[in-house]
Amino acid sequence: MITWSVAERIGAAIAGDGAGFTGLPGDLDALGERAVGAVLETTQLQPLSPLPPPTAVDRPAWTTANLAIMRATIAPLEEQLERQVANLPGPLRTAAGSVVAAEAGAVVGYMGRRVLGQYEVILSADDVPQPPPRLLLVAPNIHEAAARLLVPLDDLLAWVAVHEVTHAVQFSAAPWLRGHLAGLVGELLADAQVDLSKGMRASIPSIDDLRELVDRARTDGILALAAGPERTALLDRMQAAMALVEGHAEHVMDAAGVTLVRDLPRLRQALDRGRTERTPLASMLERLLGMDLKLRQYRDGRVFCDAVVAAVGMDGLNRAFAGPEQLPTLGEIADPRLWLSRNGL
Repeated sequence: MITWSVAERIGAAIAGDGAGFTGLPGDLDALGERAVGAVLETTQLQPLSPLPPPTAVDRPAWTTANLAIMRATIAPLEEQLERQVANLPGPLRTAAGSVVAAEAGAVVGYMGRRVLGQYEVILSADDVPQPPPRLLLVAPNIHEAAARLLVPLDDLLAWVAVHEVTHAVQFSAAPWLRGHLAGLVGELLADAQVDLSKGMRASIPSIDDLRELVDRARTDGILALAAGPERTALLDRMQAAMALVEGHAEHVMDAAGVTLVRDLPRLRQALDRGRTERTPLASMLERLLGMDLKLRQYRDGRVFCDAVVAAVGMDGLNRAFAGPEQLPTLGEIADPRLWLSRNGL
């Protein structure tokens, strides 16, 4: 149903080329090795698979990669949508696919203008072949962010590398984590009962009807098109897991970054002042699932990790990565004492 070639063209057009920046200074492989060393020493986590080296990409390449991630993630939902439009006249089937593609391309294209780095995580079913993950550094955005924030380019580049390497270490040391998140997304998609007729004014929808559907998806996420069972509990579990993942990366950044970033306090202040965007994975989940992923929730995740490390050290916090049952709930993110008590710490 979704015309992904249209989404890619629109995404690349909106993302632009970033004033021609295509590369980053220094030896990225060496930077990646230093970042890995600092993160492993800080986290005491042990990767169970090789970690990818940093790769500089431009905005169109990042956009293409993330549309592929989106396509793999929502494949079950797209199948349901295809069945819904199967009986529509040909022009309307084409229009429906193009309108949804335009929205997908616009969302990813906008993200592509601001994302600094990304460890690729594909939340598709386990029986779908998973390509080797990559660690992407979006060169034009890093150049532009350093100029906008008035911070040294080398410092910002090192910060981004450490942050994304932390995510790589998390998912490699806890290989169940990707499958757990993918399972939560899969449950949401499996429970969804797609009803494209909801809100339609006639038995055969018009292009205006289709635009209304896209407006709902833009506001509430793609699953706003689906009428299904109550999903609050699933969304809460997803939010709590994401708060841990992002809060842990923030905690590790400040602990590990001191050896790679010359003036970490200044950089942290500049980043906190300028931060208005969620990470790529969080943004993708918000757009797909209608999750209310506020920046505050990731600050709460950082506070949770700080509190646990202060109480029981990094070894204690690492128990959160031991298995799905060890993940904090949203209530425990808000009150780390509850998680510590549940785990006998």
